Amino acid sequence: MNHRVVITGLGIYSCIGKNLATVSESLYKGRSGIILDPARKAFGYRSGLTGYVERPDLKPFLDRRARMMMPEQAEFAYMATREALAEARIDPDFMEKYPVGILYGNDSSAKPVIEATDIMREKKDTMMVGSGSVFQTMNSTVTMNLATIFRLRGVNFSISAACASGSHAIGLGYMFIRNGMQDCVICGGAQEINLLSMGNFDAIAAFSIREDAPAKASRPFDRDRDGLVPSGGAATVILESLESAQRRGANILGEIIGYGFSSNGSHISNPTVDGPMRSLQIALQDAGISGKEIGYINAHATSTPAGDASEAQALHSVFGQWRPPISSTKSMTGHECWMAGASEIVYAMLMMQQGFIAPNINFENPDEASAPLNLVTDTINKNFNVFLSNSFGFGGTNSSLIVKKWEGA
Repeated sequence: MNHRVVITGLGIYSCIGKNLATVSESLYKGRSGIILDPARKAFGYRSGLTGYVERPDLKPFLDRRARMMMPEQAEFAYMATREALAEARIDPDFMEKYPVGILYGNDSSAKPVIEATDIMREKKDTMMVGSGSVFQTMNSTVTMNLATIFRLRGVNFSISAACASGSHAIGLGYMFIRNGMQDCVICGGAQEINLLSMGNFDAIAAFSIREDAPAKASRPFDRDRDGLVPSGGAATVILESLESAQRRGANILGEIIGYGFSSNGSHISNPTVDGPMRSLQIALQDAGISGKEIGYINAHATSTPAGDASEAQALHSVFGQWRPPISSTKSMTGHECWMAGASEIVYAMLMMQQGFIAPNINFENPDEASAPLNLVTDTINKNFNVFLSNSFGFGGTNSSLIVKKWEGA
């Protein structure tokens, strides 16, 4: 029952662009989407740095009732999914005829919860929060909204796995299709970016305070990194069985060939080397390839001292003899959290399609852990056929995906 799983559509809505074309240009040019937000400073944030993601205008696409059910991350996910479905040439007739599924990563919906609570405290009346509030507050808000809007009839649930959520969503979609339980699954990750959603992270001093130069604040693997920069948006990847894609004459973009996962089984926030190593090794084993076949690695590297160092050690342990090119697109986007595992598949797919590797900007000085790695610091024009993408999250959840360029059956 091992069906081949292919990618037929991509969609993106992020701080470096609202569509595939703009994002691709940003990646090539090494353009940052990080700003200093004065509202965060006024609110009491230690760091006012953030990726800037504009909320979309959904009035041309959705009626008021649909819009009132959606928090910002569901809006972002809707825009990314519209683009992905259009690229995959999947229309409402197809979704009515076949049970298309949805698996989306999302691990918070803070703003609607806080706003509803504030209204109830002020008005002393729960009826004042409005009928759409409950659907905005739930972690499954993205999948419940998109499944309703697009009238999906297949698998439908959210993956809540911290910063590996989007990656695990794609990995689970791959497994559902490979095992013959689904033919087509909309996969992805979404992240709210409002100031109400990020205060707890700021409270543990997780964020960079390099506020004098926002575009230089996110510095994965660099010796002088001082923390991550929060960001958000949404990314969608359409997965299909090869049979389904070929049956409808879809344009196949790539093939998922490996999914690895592990748990550190250790500290709730401190990373390990062993956990990521096992995730990498399982992904390679699942793909049936060796490390020498990986043409590019999109690292998880968020610009935190401990996280980057542990990943660097894991990458060197598994790939050291081959030294594949490595970069962290978080140097440009900041850490897109629940979305990152999906967006970084989109970013790497764009690179593979167009024959370049985006830079790990702001990397100026290696430390002991990053020095052995083959880090790409300026855009290079390079064709590659296989890439690996890492995503690691709080609680020690690890995910690694391997994607191969489509070269025909």
